[in-house]
This record gives sequence, C-alpha cells and structure tokens, in this order.
Amino acid sequence: MFLDRDGVINRAVIRAGIPCPPASLDELEILPGVPAALSALKEGGYTLVVVTNQPDVARGSTSRDLVGDIHARLKERLVLDAILTCFHDDSDDCDCRKPKPGLLLQAARDLSLDLASSFMVGDRWRDVEAGRRAGCRTFYVDRGYEQIVPACTDFRVESLSEAAGRVLALGPR
Repeated sequence: MFLDRDGVINRAVIRAGIPCPPASLDELEILPGVPAALSALKEGGYTLVVVTNQPDVARGSTSRDLVGDIHARLKERLVLDAILTCFHDDSDDCDCRKPKPGLLLQAARDLSLDLASSFMVGDRWRDVEAGRRAGCRTFYVDRGYEQIVPACTDFRVESLSEAAGRVLALGPR
C-alpha cells in the first residue's frame, strides 16, 4: 500500500488556496481515522509505504531536517514500514518526483513488493499518475482542492479510512 503524505496521512495546510506541507512540527496533524486505517491494513497483511514529494527543500523554503523530524514523528505514531522522499523540484527532472513512478519502483525493489497487487492512495493527480505508471491500482482522495483532478483513477474516496475499507473488502491479501 503506497500512500502520499500531505493530505492523506496528515492534514495539508492550505496557503493561498494551495495544499502545502506543515511548516513546523506544531502544524503536523495526523488526519482522523488514519491510525486505525493503517493498523487495519497492516493486520490485513499490507506493507505500508509513504511516498512523498517535498520540493520545498529544493526551493529553499524548508529544510531536510524538518522533513526528517516530521517523518520521525509519523513513524513514532503510525505503523509505517517505510517513508521514501523526493526532495527535487520539477526542473530537476529526476525519476523520483511524482508523477514519475521512481519512488514506488524503488520501494518495490527494496521491499520485494508486487506492484500489480499494490495500491497507491493520493490526494493529487501526481500521486494517482505515479501509481498508474507503476502498475498499481489507484485511489484518489478528493479533498476539494482547486487543482487538477486525475483523469483516470480506479477509486475516488473521501479519506484513507474509506480507501482502507474498500481494499480490505476485496478480500484477504
């Protein structure tokens, strides 16, 4: 189970109408239902991997240390197997920045995951597209952002809890 971070695991902070990552540990808020949803997925046999773009590091508006602190806090409070991060901006043209599937492919190699049996859950078109390109089934968490909506997703949901319920209803892993 691949999961975007901001807007799926924790609340995205809306600044000037745009969803942004928390600017401090004090702004980090795990969304309601996320701990229980992740625990249910874990009990259902899923490996839980966060794949997140954090371009504010490349842009100089946040530090790698803050991103690391946020990830440490998430790992303390949630049953996550791994967190993989792209620190680049679009102009870097890297393979790890979603919508490219590099982070998912890396996790699949490192953790011996079957991408065709995996899911990607995200709240932006880049997340859904990365999952699609990696060969995963995709969930779009519709947060009502005034941004591009993915043209093609397998499931449209309102929360990670709803996505987890649908995945677990598909039957044993």
